[in-house]
Amino acid sequence: MRVRVGELARSAGISVQQVRNYVETGLLPPVERTPAGYRVFTRAHADALVTARALAAGHGWPVARTVMRAVHAGELEAALAAIDAGHAELTRERAQLAAAREALAGRPAAVPDGPRRPLRIGEAARTVGVRPPVLRLWEARGLLRPEREPATGYRIYGREELRTAHIVALLRRGHQPLAAIAPVLDALRATGSPDNVLGELAARERELHERSLRRLQSSTALYTYLTAAGATLPSR
Repeated sequence: MRVRVGELARSAGISVQQVRNYVETGLLPPVERTPAGYRVFTRAHADALVTARALAAGHGWPVARTVMRAVHAGELEAALAAIDAGHAELTRERAQLAAAREALAGRPAAVPDGPRRPLRIGEAARTVGVRPPVLRLWEARGLLRPEREPATGYRIYGREELRTAHIVALLRRGHQPLAAIAPVLDALRATGSPDNVLGELAARERELHERSLRRLQSSTALYTYLTAAGATLPSR
């Protein structure tokens, strides 16, 4: 069944040119043309657009583009790998949340793979999962307070400072601004109470659950699209 390009655009709240761009970039399947050169859009394009939007809601547009391009190129394994990577990311974030909660409870084991000796900035950055300039920025903003080696002047991060850096990294992944993190850490240092940080982590966990549900919905939409398109799926 044919679908007018204008109707397709209105159904998604985008422009006709965006629909054409989606075809050119592989987000939508290829289109046939009439003898006069007009593009022919069908129900399959409408279904692809719905699926792409569901994927974007769950994984973001970069992943949605990767998945849909792979599907339309007949590369189902690549599409599934991109979906799996998104779910693996959620698993890592859940583990980070658990580690942060343990860190706030004062359990040394919560510092990810950190040795008991103080670490220089390169090692500390790898432990926290950021680059050294990021640690320097956090220090400049007053979030971190590393000590210095007396002989060399190099920054060194003890277990407590690594714990703090780990908390900052987690809150930043939750898009918390540096200005909002600073008073939380100040209160934590001043009172030793983790209540404020625990509240932030609880909010982060709720957001993570919502993302997980959106990704589940997007996977359902993708499966529906694949079966409707007649894709060859692994036998069960």
